Amino acid sequence: MGDVAKHVIFSGRVQGGGFRFTAQRIALRCELKGFVRNLPDGSVEMHVQGHTDDVADCLRDIGESFAGYIRDTRINEAKPDPRLTQFGISF
Repeated sequence: MGDVAKHVIFSGRVQGGGFRFTAQRIALRCELKGFVRNLPDGSVEMHVQGHTDDVADCLRDIGESFAGYIRDTRINEAKPDPRLTQFGISF
């Protein structure tokens, strides 16, 4: 399996409560690159890229960590961004 990139929108009670910080911690543990940020509509946007299995593990772990808070998760294929060298929180 190679590298992939995903654009993800989490909706529900996902702003506040450490969602972005937990997502960042999980992504870094999985050795992924990208960013996570709050959107004005109350959802959280994430761009995550790396090895296929690591991306899948990251998204599964976030889903499990916030199972009672995430109402919907929309995942779309994205184009890998070579400018992303780490995973961070965007504001």
